[in-house]
Amino acid sequence: MQPFRYNRPLSWDDAHHQVLAAGGEAVPVAGGTDLIPLMHDMIAKAGTLVDVRGAAGAATIQETEDGGLTMGSAVTLTTLATDPRIAERFPGLALACRAAGSHQLRNMATIGGNLCQRLRCSYFRNGLTCLKHGDAQCGAAMGEHRHSALFRSGPCVAVHPSDPAVALVALGASIVTLRGTGPRTIPADEFWVSSAQDITRENVLEPGELITHVQLPASSAGQRQYFEKVTQRAAWDFALVSVAASRQADGNVRIALGGVSYAPFRINSSVEEDVASGGLGADDIETLAERALYDADPLPDAEYKMQIAATLLRRAIHHIS
Repeated sequence: MQPFRYNRPLSWDDAHHQVLAAGGEAVPVAGGTDLIPLMHDMIAKAGTLVDVRGAAGAATIQETEDGGLTMGSAVTLTTLATDPRIAERFPGLALACRAAGSHQLRNMATIGGNLCQRLRCSYFRNGLTCLKHGDAQCGAAMGEHRHSALFRSGPCVAVHPSDPAVALVALGASIVTLRGTGPRTIPADEFWVSSAQDITRENVLEPGELITHVQLPASSAGQRQYFEKVTQRAAWDFALVSVAASRQADGNVRIALGGVSYAPFRINSSVEEDVASGGLGADDIETLAERALYDADPLPDAEYKMQIAATLLRRAIHHIS
């Protein structure tokens, strides 16, 4: 692991200035549960770590006037899993945060870092044949791909590992950032970048751009929500498939799958509309779950995930119908 400097600015503007001024040599950090292991394995490099936890509001949860919540990007997953306001208004997110990692990791991991974590493909993580390392082929597509995507977009078949991200997409959350031209707000389901768009990156953040907080809308607060995750091991593990669903105050439905694509996968809007119409019987739910997976194109060894995804979709649809 290469040596690095450590700074802890006391404002977002200072943090942004330090990261931007370093020209790619400085990297923002909070819990560091993903970045530090990547640096240890020489996959990520940073001359300076800029710890954003000291910035105002970075580690707090605040209520909005309309009944929503704003979470600083350095709020830990443990806090989100146990905060009574989250549990009461956004139980889907609380369950997703509780399902993420081990107790020790949740104590350190932050919501901003969790959204920005790199893909969990073993080829990428272990320095094997990988497009993201500049190789000409995807090692996983040619080799071991049991955990690969059901919905492929581009040559990389890895899936995004975040559990909270799936819940945030289902809840209609927004990600607020700070960049050179000022703040911008990004809908959660527009935050990630596929390998078809750019093989070198996984999200839309520009160089030097920082996530300052995440907004949970009042339209989802207190409404019917669902989260479930299936793993290979009963103990801490990444999702083979997960699902998050919410029925919003206006009756609209949002459903997202995790472990099946480069980002949380929002199912077809026509399926969501039919779920929102209500009055669904068992046969209706079965048909809708099948329709939601119609465009899936798994590699051979990942086909077993189709049945898991269909089962989770049926449960989620039944719960919010």
